[in-house]
Amino acid sequence: MNRAIFLTVLLAAASIAARAYAGDLLLRLGPEELVQAGGADISVLGYSVPSLADWDNDGLNDLIVGEGSGSYIGKVRIYINTDAASKPQFTTFFYAQANGADLACTGSGCMGCFPRVVYWDADAKKDLLVGQSDGTVKIFLNVGSDSDPNFDAGTFLKVGPAGSKTNIDVGSRATPCVVDWNNDGKKDLAVGEYDAKIRLFINEGTDAEPDFLAESYAVENTSSLVVPALRSSPDILDLDGDGKKDILAGNTNGQLLFYSNKATDAVPSFAGYQAVEAVGAPIYEAQSRSRPSVCDWTGDGYPDVLIGAGDGKVHLYQTIMPGDMDRDHNVQWDDFATLALYWGATDCSYCSGADFFDDDKIDMLDVLTLAQHWLEGCK
Repeated sequence: MNRAIFLTVLLAAASIAARAYAGDLLLRLGPEELVQAGGADISVLGYSVPSLADWDNDGLNDLIVGEGSGSYIGKVRIYINTDAASKPQFTTFFYAQANGADLACTGSGCMGCFPRVVYWDADAKKDLLVGQSDGTVKIFLNVGSDSDPNFDAGTFLKVGPAGSKTNIDVGSRATPCVVDWNNDGKKDLAVGEYDAKIRLFINEGTDAEPDFLAESYAVENTSSLVVPALRSSPDILDLDGDGKKDILAGNTNGQLLFYSNKATDAVPSFAGYQAVEAVGAPIYEAQSRSRPSVCDWTGDGYPDVLIGAGDGKVHLYQTIMPGDMDRDHNVQWDDFATLALYWGATDCSYCSGADFFDDDKIDMLDVLTLAQHWLEGCK
């Protein structure tokens, strides 16, 4: 069999394996890392809330970190990436500016500012969506440029019918994210809160001028979804490759919990969760108050997770590329050799990531899945 035919057959077989693999959680996370700036661990005042965005439009993802607590006023730090897309490096930070001063939120308890970079209106300039400890949510519109953001004084987002709107208020610890929940092409709002539910605000206006008329809740088994241990902090996207939006949530205890969507992408519904693991053990931030954000840290196309916590640090968990058993960020013959060592194993507690299907055995499906990722890397 010549090489072209061999690759064609292998790719077809790998596609079969990929279909069998669909629906599994895509987060196969490596060990915890602490993000640094200037050679030292980043440590903000109060509780950290990290995410990635290209702040200055140079093609590199920068680090945005909310800070604050009952002891510290809430602010938003910007760490500019000084290296490369595949290897973010940071030296120092500055604070996001609003109305001629540091953008600020009143800190309370375990939160200050909970920021997310969004494009809220139609001017093609990045804005800041900020959840506040008192349960309200503000939008800070960019009055500068897209490459040098500067914000207005901020406006409370409101909900209700025309003429009787009130500030969105989830009680306390508002942790918002923007998502098109019902697939109508318009941005909606999902907001975590102290009582652990996830409130939904469906946009009845336009994508450029959101209008929220009512609130509802994410559903688990026909009832309101309640994240264990209070203080839900959601990020919403497809994390198991089935084309339907899922929920990744932090909580008071510092866990990372995955809710797989069991309904449709346009009408999501959930039925329980699984604890997300890193190198075989459930993630548990000892300083508690986990606030996750899914990102692509090195631009390799695989989802990674940043987590803020009560220690003020920025915790990073990078996905180990499927098939990259020696963790050199490349799927190659060495990985096939490692897989061969585990062939036929019946105890996979030591299989070093070779058991793609978590079925406690190494068989042809694992070989074909590794082949798929090898071929993808060779394209």
